[in-house]
Amino acid sequence: MTSRIRQVIGHLSSSSGSNMAVSAESWNEVPLAPPDSIFKLTAAFKADQFPQKVNLGVGAYRDNEDKPWVLPVVKKATSVLLNDPNLDHEYLPITGLPEFTSGAAKLILGSDSPAIQEGRVTSVQTISGTGANHLGALFLSRFYHFSPEGGRKVWLSDPTWVNHFAIFGNVQIEPVTYPYYDPQTIGLAFKPFLDTLRNAPSKSVFLLHACAHNPTGVDPTRDQWKEICDVILEKGHYAFFDCAYQGFASGDLDNDAWAVRYFVSRSVPLLVCQSFAKNAGLYGERIGALHVVAPTTEAAARVKSQLSVLSRSEISNPPAHGARLVSLILNNPELFNDWKRDIETMANRIIEMRRELHRSLTEELKTPGNWDHIINQIGMFSFTGLNAEQSKAMVEKAHIYMTGNGRISMSGLNTHNIRYVAESLDKVVRGQL
Repeated sequence: MTSRIRQVIGHLSSSSGSNMAVSAESWNEVPLAPPDSIFKLTAAFKADQFPQKVNLGVGAYRDNEDKPWVLPVVKKATSVLLNDPNLDHEYLPITGLPEFTSGAAKLILGSDSPAIQEGRVTSVQTISGTGANHLGALFLSRFYHFSPEGGRKVWLSDPTWVNHFAIFGNVQIEPVTYPYYDPQTIGLAFKPFLDTLRNAPSKSVFLLHACAHNPTGVDPTRDQWKEICDVILEKGHYAFFDCAYQGFASGDLDNDAWAVRYFVSRSVPLLVCQSFAKNAGLYGERIGALHVVAPTTEAAARVKSQLSVLSRSEISNPPAHGARLVSLILNNPELFNDWKRDIETMANRIIEMRRELHRSLTEELKTPGNWDHIINQIGMFSFTGLNAEQSKAMVEKAHIYMTGNGRISMSGLNTHNIRYVAESLDKVVRGQL
């Protein structure tokens, strides 16, 4: 090795070491982010050795034995899929498996939807509902004409799924909140909600939960949805629907899609984020869709072209397995009927847990206060009305894991633990916990 080569290598090594030192030093300036509250809660539950511990924080369905439930229809579809001699592992189209996206659009908008028949719906496969929210937010950030008066803002319900704030913030759309939950009635703050719709700058973007509102379980009635729609049309607002729980609200897929279909029938400018994590139990498959309803076929083609570009830049092509499973279920009449029965099984168990918790509190324990909201709310989650201090006591003293805002997951209740949960709720309300 010549002396010149040694000098060059020595210089490179010295520079590399110096650059590594600078790089390592720069990472020290990265702030430490707090852990996700739900995952932190789940970790604490798993570490707890208390024999009667209960996890009411998890946003996933559990059966009466507190076990994850693989839907029987998913087992059937998996068997069909794995026995397909033509199955391959090639890339899907950028916008997803066509049989899946078309079936998903019909599920949420209705198979007889004029918007679908007229070719005004653009559907793109996404990384579950989170990916749909992100892609929808990213699309709006690039192409929606926010009014100068309102600025680049999205209106989120107070409260909402906490991830909504980060999703929109990441694409430089400022999240602001509108009144939704009334702690005095433990119900919908309908008038303040309408007032905010009326007073918001024209063409504002409002995120609406299509059904089974997360985290409150409080949904507008159909008459209230009609009034909400009237004001949105009057003000020219844009409806950003998030539908993560179709089927979980009532056990009826069509019933839970009513608000979205009504808004489409009234020609409200909108998009819909759709997830199959909950209603198909495909949490880890990350299968969802984004549907944008355009005013014309030409506009829909333009929208699809841009969504394809955005999706290509982020994930290139969506994953195939979950899409193939859901496509089989949506497009095979026998499997689809099986799926509807499975959804009824999940929804009815949750409804029964609501009834039993309400009965225990009101009839057996005579717990102070009105607990009708337990059966009036709907879907996977319920706002109990407990304050932060009471919720903390439930976790630390009763080993019943729930979020600090008093939200519980009804699917975490079962015939084995519901009495203990009811007794603990009674004690915390009476100040005895």
